[in-house]
Amino acid sequence: MMIPVCPLAVLPRGESFRLETDPPVAVFHTEEGEVYAIDDTCTHQDASLADGWLEGCEVECPLHASKFDLRTGGVDAPPARLPVRTHQVVVQDGMIHVVLSDAPPNLPPSCAAARLGSVAAP
Repeated sequence: MMIPVCPLAVLPRGESFRLETDPPVAVFHTEEGEVYAIDDTCTHQDASLADGWLEGCEVECPLHASKFDLRTGGVDAPPARLPVRTHQVVVQDGMIHVVLSDAPPNLPPSCAAARLGSVAAP
């Protein structure tokens, strides 16, 4: 299922857009004109990668400076150790769409604990 994000013309190169899904997804438009989508939450601690610094095909987490590759989700160095999920991006008729990955997300311990705590007990 393709989720509409925004028109490509509305997302300037070098900028990002936070898609309010569960968990949230960050969509990045690189200076080179490529568009990528990854989970928005750093795998180390609850920080929005859409608020990070974009350089080439990497985004730097605004909290502790781990960098994630937008193409693969891979992380470059601690404190983050796990990659973020990547999602397929389709630009159709000038509109950016995201196809969410079926893989489970790598959420930081604080978010994972909160999710487990939100499940009602039988």
